[in-house]
Amino acid sequence: MSDQNDNDSNQKTDENLRVFQSEKSSNAAISNRSFLLRDWRASLLIFAAIGATLWGLVASFGSGFGFWEFPTGFAGLRYSFFLAVAVIVLAIIFIIWDKFKNNKPSWVLRILALAIALLYVGYMLKLVGTAQSLPAIHDISTDLADPPAFQTLTLRTDNLDNIPNDDDMEGLSPLQRWTRLHQEAYPTIRSVRIDMKVADVIIKAERLAKDRGWDIASSVPEQGRLEATETTSIFRFKDDVVLRVRPTQNGASSIIDMRSVSRVGQSDLGANAERVESFLADLSGTTSAN
Repeated sequence: MSDQNDNDSNQKTDENLRVFQSEKSSNAAISNRSFLLRDWRASLLIFAAIGATLWGLVASFGSGFGFWEFPTGFAGLRYSFFLAVAVIVLAIIFIIWDKFKNNKPSWVLRILALAIALLYVGYMLKLVGTAQSLPAIHDISTDLADPPAFQTLTLRTDNLDNIPNDDDMEGLSPLQRWTRLHQEAYPTIRSVRIDMKVADVIIKAERLAKDRGWDIASSVPEQGRLEATETTSIFRFKDDVVLRVRPTQNGASSIIDMRSVSRVGQSDLGANAERVESFLADLSGTTSAN
């Protein structure tokens, strides 16, 4: 009889505990909803700030993985930027309003939303600043007079279309404008010399390209040619690279030329130039051929 009473008592205790936990969860949910309704300004800011950031990420990755075209992805970035700017403006207005009305809002959420929006806008402005500081070209070569030619990969058909035509370039052909812009923006990108034979340079270059995760399209050591493609991390842009290696007069050394071209877009934000300089530095020790 005593055991039966103990069991009944334990069951009642478990039931009371479950009821208490259920009521506690329900009260917490009601409290959270009440908080969101009570401080709707903070809720609006935090949701909009996170939404703008996620919008930009989805727009980028969606274009990169082929869910929509790149112009659609860029449009998403642009509108997400405007949304983040709106968050900053509204946050400032709400802060001034609360100070004027002596309200006691959730400063944590306001500051967090403002911080997220500022970081996102700052990152986007950095990209815009980079784009404005560099010419809108996407084809970088160490040899402007005779750029290395692609044989396995295909050079984009619109490669020299829409080259900027400033007032001081009137009368120049697209090729001449590209050459001039290239020389002014990247004067240090030149052919390099390495004390290795041609075939050995290509073998070393192929190994270095694989280490960087590039897709090798062709590698012909005896011809001194390597072609590969690098895919960027976020937008999944594909940039094609060709390496041309020629022997010096005595045959003991080699002259290396490299070209990097973006498949899409007008401006590469300096990515191709950075790739060429970095790769040649690792490959040759940066010994200028000139």
